[in-house]
Amino acid sequence: MSNKCIFLDRDGVLNRDRLNYAYQLEHFEILPGVPKALYALKSAGYLLIVITNQSGIAKGIYSREDMEICHQYFQQQTRNSIDAFYFAPYHPSVTESLTRKPDSLMFEKAIARYEVDVGQSWMIGDKERDLVPAYKLGIRSILLDKEKPSTRAMYTVESLLEASRKIL
Repeated sequence: MSNKCIFLDRDGVLNRDRLNYAYQLEHFEILPGVPKALYALKSAGYLLIVITNQSGIAKGIYSREDMEICHQYFQQQTRNSIDAFYFAPYHPSVTESLTRKPDSLMFEKAIARYEVDVGQSWMIGDKERDLVPAYKLGIRSILLDKEKPSTRAMYTVESLLEASRKIL
């Protein structure tokens, strides 16, 4: 294993998190500084892999196609900076899955496929549950929430841009 990677949660890290989900382009707002942070991390040789729960699919609120349109838009706006999107379209009220965070199966699949060196990698999330699988797998993590203490994060910062500066 030789690739270093930044694992990224989606909602609240890359785009504004919405109470009723960000699945329509008119509601899919890329957060300030995100493109700059991604370009800096990419330039430093990191793979960029999104690991996201998308429970609105299981709940029937939106479709996989709606989500993929948002991902395509994100890629267009950030010069195709993301190497892969892993998503769990499940919710415990509808269907269970080990891929859904805080379980680690999405991470494990990405690590195997991209030959990721977990010792050189990071997870950036805006909720403690995003960091649980990273902690389990020995991946350092950063929480984007200055108001909540974290027992798992190496750093707690306010933005992806600030997180990228801590890593670099």
